[in-house]
Amino acid sequence: MSDKFIPIQAYDKPAGGFGSLRGTASALSGNGAFPALQTLPSVNQPQGIDCPGCAYPDSPTDKAVDFCEQGAWAISHEATPKRATPAHFARHTVTELRRCEEWQLEAIGRLTAPMLYDRASDTYREIEWEQAFTLAGEALRALDNPNRAVFYASGRSSNEAAFPYQLFARAFGTNNLPDSSNYCHEASGDALRLSIGVGKSTVTREDFEHAEAIFVFGQNPATNHPRMLGDLRHAKLRGCKIVVFNPLLERGLQKFTDPQAAGELLTGASTPIADEYCQVRVGGDMAAITGMIKALLEADDASSAPAGLLDRAFIAEHTQGFAALEAVVRGQCWNDIERDSGLARAQIEHVARIYAQSNATISTWCMGLTQHEYAIETIQMLSNLMLLRGNVGKPGAGLMPVRGHSNVQGDRTVGITNRPRAEWLQGLERVFGFQPPTAPGLDAVATINGLLDGSVHAFTGLGGNFAVAGPDSPRVLDALSRCKLTVHIATKLNRTHLYPGELGLLLPCLGRTEFDRQAGGQQFVSVEDTASMVHASTGRNRPASGKLRSEPFIVTELARHTLAAAKPALQIDWALMGRDYDATRDLIERVAHGAVAGFEHYNANIRRKRGFHLPNTAALRVWKTDSGKANFAPHALPQDTIMKRARAMHGERVVCLATVRAHRQYNTTVYFDPKGEVDRYRGVHHTRKVLFVGPATLARLGFKDGDTANLRAASLDGVERVVEGYRLVEYPIPSDDVFGYFPELTPLSSPDLTARGSNTPAFKEVPILIEKA
Repeated sequence: MSDKFIPIQAYDKPAGGFGSLRGTASALSGNGAFPALQTLPSVNQPQGIDCPGCAYPDSPTDKAVDFCEQGAWAISHEATPKRATPAHFARHTVTELRRCEEWQLEAIGRLTAPMLYDRASDTYREIEWEQAFTLAGEALRALDNPNRAVFYASGRSSNEAAFPYQLFARAFGTNNLPDSSNYCHEASGDALRLSIGVGKSTVTREDFEHAEAIFVFGQNPATNHPRMLGDLRHAKLRGCKIVVFNPLLERGLQKFTDPQAAGELLTGASTPIADEYCQVRVGGDMAAITGMIKALLEADDASSAPAGLLDRAFIAEHTQGFAALEAVVRGQCWNDIERDSGLARAQIEHVARIYAQSNATISTWCMGLTQHEYAIETIQMLSNLMLLRGNVGKPGAGLMPVRGHSNVQGDRTVGITNRPRAEWLQGLERVFGFQPPTAPGLDAVATINGLLDGSVHAFTGLGGNFAVAGPDSPRVLDALSRCKLTVHIATKLNRTHLYPGELGLLLPCLGRTEFDRQAGGQQFVSVEDTASMVHASTGRNRPASGKLRSEPFIVTELARHTLAAAKPALQIDWALMGRDYDATRDLIERVAHGAVAGFEHYNANIRRKRGFHLPNTAALRVWKTDSGKANFAPHALPQDTIMKRARAMHGERVVCLATVRAHRQYNTTVYFDPKGEVDRYRGVHHTRKVLFVGPATLARLGFKDGDTANLRAASLDGVERVVEGYRLVEYPIPSDDVFGYFPELTPLSSPDLTARGSNTPAFKEVPILIEKA
């Protein structure tokens, strides 16, 4: 990949189709076809391999193929024959490797041996496992306070790794357990718990078969979770109405050809997805939803139907706070709603009629709602809308945050959180006989601040690319290198690994696709998807190296070497959990008793064909809120916003940057395509250094399509943040919003820009200035 620029050409074909088949073939041809080809047939199949990509639910019925193009890239890159050997690290200093782009680091291949950073030579050098565990344990015990250490977890790790990891942190004495959910869906969980008492999706994949309307907010399924497009297509073909709210016109939400539908594929036909596409302003979803509620209330006033348009029986029996919501929404004026949403009143009223005519509606969303200053308020307003017609707790209806990483939800269920529930801590004390810390620990953004101010001295990462996935990445990377200890458990090299601390360890683990043979025999792990289905994942491939160890083994050995000498009274058999995952699942079941329903008979149920479903109380219309009912949460349109503050400080040339993924990436993992494809559906090739800008904004700022510019953060904290050499691309965006790729543009974001209440970074709301290069 280079800075070579080929003019953007609109993609005039449907999403999916032969383009996806060619993309899958490209993934296989570029990474060694054989290992991936023998793996793909078992991906997302009962008792097969859970895709290490997204957390979209598996098919509830037998389906010969249930993986997507993005899954094929993830599998082929994990099963690649390329190796990041000790010899490779000996030839390249860490300083040299820092000059690589993200895709180049990914392309080096699988890590093969435990490594220790040698500062004298500026290289990682091979180390024996026992020595690595001993050094890490000594460094952790040397800290003057357990809260100097942070235990970060990526959502890729299994329940069997996450559970001992959180146990390790709490036995060590801290709740500093940030995770990747802090970066993405934390606002979803917080908002839903306040509104309906549970922070997870109330929707299963079966509900898509019964929905009469589906509202899609702030997500791009074609790139981020393509299997969802198949469900949307099937829903559309049976007459379901689909309404999309998105600032960008995403191809997959306009037209889609299912690669598995032979007739559609061979005839060149496609299915139009969106019945109505609302090109809302960035951050304008709250105003749009407010407008829908206002339109619904006004239409209910005028309705001649005896029951009206609201489900008043549901409201009376299951909710509280309706009168307060009604008063606030009726008080919002249409001019403000139109201005803040970027939508015309007529369009809002039209989609409100679609909602009113549906007897079963699903609302689904992703980071387009969560990574904003007013994310919690927006999601609560969406919950309000759904409650008005009883669209929670019945077939074909509900609220569905679509999670990213394959087990980010499962990690949280088995204790990976900086804010543990009292019931979970009581379970740990009951089972293991020690008193866990109760004070909230550091989340991801608080960890960043702790690294920057020097209060965090040790960082352990169970997967992930922590610094690059978060805001202010150059400063965070530099801060990591000043730590006393950094430990990274990973399958591949990424940029965060290239800033080791005083003691820097890089510990290679098995991938999801590889078989895991322990002293207790052949093992499998379990994961939880977006719809709360917990199912088994059993690796099939030969490990990339004989020196790899599983995540559960590495975690439990780190814990044993850290705590055995420091806290000999602890009644925890770390070695057992590292070699026998049935034992770990038994412990999860015991701790979860009274804290998390559904883990009864864990080891028996996980061996069922499709695993088991964790019950969702809201889906059963049981409301685990303080009031015992679902709560309407009234919110007026915000007056004090990030963008208003930035424009007051830096002037009217400030525009709003929202970061998005390209098609050839998954989270911070950027894939190299030999044909130079970067973002098929947006027509970008050979370079990621582009900024999408609307024609009116280009004209207002004195630029034209194809100009090169530097991007400067309109900082509210006084810190200088600049990226240089970005090509401006004219794109059909009607507002002053601009878009560019994550993670290249995260250096422009301050850790101070977060969602109120959840601390989720506001990556979709970064004020910047576009300057001539």
